[in-house]
Amino acid sequence: MVSFRIVSEYTSDSPLLGEGQKIAGGPVYSLTRVQGLCADGTGVSLWTRDCYQNVQDLQWTADDVADLIQQLKVADYIDSEWCDNGKGAIAGCDAYALRRMEWVPAANRQMQIEYFLKFAINKLGTLVLTVSCHT
Repeated sequence: MVSFRIVSEYTSDSPLLGEGQKIAGGPVYSLTRVQGLCADGTGVSLWTRDCYQNVQDLQWTADDVADLIQQLKVADYIDSEWCDNGKGAIAGCDAYALRRMEWVPAANRQMQIEYFLKFAINKLGTLVLTVSCHT
């Protein structure tokens, strides 16, 4: 039996095996509420080692992730699933994909870049636990 603790506000349909199990009927969090928590840039926590590395690879900070979350629209939602932080904690997360035009110096032109974000609201309802943020 796998032992884990749920750290997300969402606890319904808790998984039997841990991470990677889809959550039906999502999104599990109101995007408006998530964006409100991120509004001043302090409500984002890079919750997993992979997310921290993703953000470093992009040469970003948690504030940049908060800015990206602010740009999401309901139509950007992909699905919801259980994710773990590699330390025995899991969270029910929503996943989104955001496409936007950016200047790419190596190509010397504007290109469409797609970012994938996965996040949850913590049990206290005060932080957005970011599980992944990458292209």
